[in-house]
Amino acid sequence: MIDPLAEIVTLLQPRAPFSKRVSAAGAWRIRRTEAGRPFYCVIAEGSCRLEASGHAPLTLEAGDFVLIPSVHAFTMSSHQAMAATDADTVPVVGRDGTFRLGTPEGPPDVRLLVGYCAFGSPDATLLVSLLPRLVLVHGEDRLATLVGLVSDEVRAMRPAREVVLARLLEVLLIEALRSTVATAASPGLLRGLADDRLAATIRRLHEAPARPWTIAQLAREAALSRSAFFERFRQAVGVAPMEYLLAWRMALAKNLLRQKAGSIAEVAQRVGYGSASAFSVAFTRHVGVPPSRYADDETLAAA
Repeated sequence: MIDPLAEIVTLLQPRAPFSKRVSAAGAWRIRRTEAGRPFYCVIAEGSCRLEASGHAPLTLEAGDFVLIPSVHAFTMSSHQAMAATDADTVPVVGRDGTFRLGTPEGPPDVRLLVGYCAFGSPDATLLVSLLPRLVLVHGEDRLATLVGLVSDEVRAMRPAREVVLARLLEVLLIEALRSTVATAASPGLLRGLADDRLAATIRRLHEAPARPWTIAQLAREAALSRSAFFERFRQAVGVAPMEYLLAWRMALAKNLLRQKAGSIAEVAQRVGYGSASAFSVAFTRHVGVPPSRYADDETLAAA
């Protein structure tokens, strides 16, 4: 059986090359606006608040893992309120490399591991659009075990700590992405896969992306009426069914072109287009360059 999320994760090539340890006490607040950078946070001890654009404020607790695949703006803060006019907290780096927020002395109220992950795929923007805008994993045993290993590694001063942390975080990212807890995910692939009826349809799209699907056929796969299926898919995944199919076809096409896996006509057929010309028009509209140029220009394929 085709696993849609495994396909997307494989193409994304997630890595966690950068992280920093943070402890905080008292009143503190940091705000970031690194548009498009994938942000993650592991709560090792204590709790704090997170506000991300387009989402209600969240309380993050020990053992939680939050991933925002494409950040536009977010604020992390203590539970102790700060006035809107107060200046944001400036982190202070300690001798052990930990960043301190708020009150400089005394035991911390919360310990975090935060950072930005990287997606190795040139199609990252397109693929990330198929994922939820925010993933919060809470109370999951497997994730808790991984978070515990990360937290232990953060506190210890073992040899090769940074290498081990990077590998653990990569596994944590993948484990979080494949979590299908509907209540923890904003609209996107995870929520769609958490819905048994929609999951059947999404798997069929990934099993046969070249098939000339119609809304009626997809609705039958989900055992729903066309109108009910369309609205349920759009609400759960965040895009209309045909938009999702088109995005996936374009991601597959770019990957095939980069790998030189056939002629333009062959690639067109493999992703559901009856002719090279129809495929070329669709590809150019979404990517900005014709498929022939994309395949031949190594700088474009790596961008």
